[in-house]
Amino acid sequence: MNSRAKGARGERMFRDMFREAGFEARRGQQFSGGSDSPDVIVPALPDFHWEIKFCQVVKIKDWMAQSIRDAGAKKFPIVGHKRNGEEPLATLRFADLLTLVAHSDFVAEQAPHKQTNT
Repeated sequence: MNSRAKGARGERMFRDMFREAGFEARRGQQFSGGSDSPDVIVPALPDFHWEIKFCQVVKIKDWMAQSIRDAGAKKFPIVGHKRNGEEPLATLRFADLLTLVAHSDFVAEQAPHKQTNT
């Protein structure tokens, strides 16, 4: 299987996972056409730029650099990736994770704590 077909298969797999979770989703490139188009578009999550990789050799630094460049300043770059026989993963910058968590319902109320230098 050539790399273009393999990439399209990975994009369809991530699109389908979004759909199974109840989201409308479609592959991005054929609809938007630009080289900086996300690989998967989820209209309910407009602030995310999805770069999808379906590879055995993991090049996460290269993939994140591409996603960051293509996302621009206003979107969260995320790389969805999967190797054969393994579960799909999503990689994002830690600072973006903190921003997302701070704006979510996942944060439990906690007592103020004193910061230590450990």
